[in-house]
Amino acid sequence: MSYYQRHIFFCCNQRDDGRACCADKGAAAMRDYAKGRVKALGLAGKGKLRVNQAGCLDRCEEGPCVVVYPDAVWYTYVDRADIDEILDRHVIGGEIVERLRI
Repeated sequence: MSYYQRHIFFCCNQRDDGRACCADKGAAAMRDYAKGRVKALGLAGKGKLRVNQAGCLDRCEEGPCVVVYPDAVWYTYVDRADIDEILDRHVIGGEIVERLRI
C-alpha cells in the first residue's frame, strides 16, 4: 500500500516571461485552502490524502490547474467552491467533476 491513498498537486509555478502561469491566478491561496479543508474533514495523513504544491505542470494556459493522483485526473478551478466540489465529488465521492476537467 502506498503511504498516501491520493495526492492532489497544485501547480504554483511562477513564470517570469509573461506567459500564463498558475501563480498569477491565485494557486498558492487555493492550495492553502484545500490543505485546510482536507485537514478539517479528517482526510489528511498516512493512508489518506496529501495536498502538495508542484512546480510547473506545463498546463498553465489551461489553468490554474490541479491533478489528482493516482487517478491522473486534471482540473482547473476558479474559486473555493470549485475546490470544494473537487474534494466532495471526486476525492470523497469518487465521481469525476467533468465541468472542471481539463
